[in-house]
Amino acid sequence: MPDTLQYLADTPVLVCAPDGAPLRDEYGATDLIGEGYGLGAAWVAIPESRLADDFFRLRTRVAGDIVQKFANYRLGLAVIGDISRYTDASPALQDFVRESNRGTQLWFLTDFDALRTRLVRA
Repeated sequence: MPDTLQYLADTPVLVCAPDGAPLRDEYGATDLIGEGYGLGAAWVAIPESRLADDFFRLRTRVAGDIVQKFANYRLGLAVIGDISRYTDASPALQDFVRESNRGTQLWFLTDFDALRTRLVRA
């Protein structure tokens, strides 16, 4: 299944397929950003299963590099799925997720219905 552009709450979102290439670094982020821009997306929604484990280990700086790349291009990033196995092991990641979800650039959400709800409120 390829990545597709979908409209959630009238917002164009590049919905990444679960079986796509893993997002490991800012170079992969650049590819997704290009794909999103080419389709006119305002947000990219990526399943947590496509993110490398290093994304969830804040000390690696992978998450920071990827999120910064999306912010530079003013494209929102939504991580979709259950990340509790990572947050349960890391108070720092719990804080990062909580703060991100308060903002407008990066959200960690359990499913697409939650994303739709957040976009309605945004």
